[in-house]
Amino acid sequence: MTSVKKDILGKRPPANANTPPRKPVAVWLFACAGAVFLMALIGAVTRLTESGLSIVQWHPITGALPPLNQADWQHEFDLYKLSPQYIKVNEGMSLGDFKHIFFWEGFHRLWGRTIGLIYALPMAWFWFKGRLPQDKKKLFLAVLGLGFFQGLLGWFMVASGLVNQPAVSHYRLAAHLMTAFLIYACLFRLGLIFTFDPQKEASDYAPVRNLIRLCIAAVAVTMTWGAFVAGLRAGWLYNTFPTMDGYWLPPELFKYTPMWKAFFAEPATVQFTHRVLAISTFALLIFTSLKGQALGGAQNLSRRAGKLFVAVTAMALVQVSLGISTLLSHVEIYLATLHQAGALTLLTLLVWLLHEIPQKES
Repeated sequence: MTSVKKDILGKRPPANANTPPRKPVAVWLFACAGAVFLMALIGAVTRLTESGLSIVQWHPITGALPPLNQADWQHEFDLYKLSPQYIKVNEGMSLGDFKHIFFWEGFHRLWGRTIGLIYALPMAWFWFKGRLPQDKKKLFLAVLGLGFFQGLLGWFMVASGLVNQPAVSHYRLAAHLMTAFLIYACLFRLGLIFTFDPQKEASDYAPVRNLIRLCIAAVAVTMTWGAFVAGLRAGWLYNTFPTMDGYWLPPELFKYTPMWKAFFAEPATVQFTHRVLAISTFALLIFTSLKGQALGGAQNLSRRAGKLFVAVTAMALVQVSLGISTLLSHVEIYLATLHQAGALTLLTLLVWLLHEIPQKES
């Protein structure tokens, strides 16, 4: 009962005199998570403005600097003119227009390097000062490794659009996006660990914790198909709801061979799959939220947990509205970007809830 009261007040037990302060570490981790959140939005704008293939080389160190003079700009533009996107889509583009698309891809890459620095340098300092718990050090190194992997994966994705077709592989795009979401979730969860002590109770909250885990998995799968939609430009097809121009099933599904592959590779069917997954995930989120609120009333969960369940319901409604609005608007950039932000916000709330629900005492 004691731990319940502490949780309701949102307090932790007083830290031991020999325990290093945790707040600076938490602030740093949340700042890194916020930077990754912003990175995902910059990536969305980069993709939606067709800017991702504007830089056709990858130099991890020297590539951090943008072109500094007219000769540098002309060199970058000449390289771009050899790419499939220029030849097949943007032939005749002016240098001024090239600078516009170069800005978004260049900003995206620069922000990624910045995240690497604001994570790695403070981590080294906290490690040296003994601020990181011994049992968590492998997690911090794992996130650092994921960051390096993400950089390589980003170039692997871009390279797929520089060979024959002026479009990146939608599978690689999905892998790149989901790795970013994984890094974000890890940073946010670590930040929570340094902010709120995990609660232990005699009561068994396993059913609701399992539901939250299922919600996280459902959101992740829905996000993956959202990335497929983006990579295949499927959002510009069938811009009606709830039917697809009067069809409940896309006609393209029945023409694709083998049919099962249509759910992964045929644009109209991929959009249909994303719709079905989104609606199913919405229903699961609402069910989990109601279940959690009922549990909170019966077993006295913290006020913070109750508010988070309400927030999940509200955000699920907002996210579905954003998805439908994006579709009906023929993928307006600001709506599509907000839709991606909504997915990350849902993930944030679910990760926080998973940390907030008490685990059974061993």
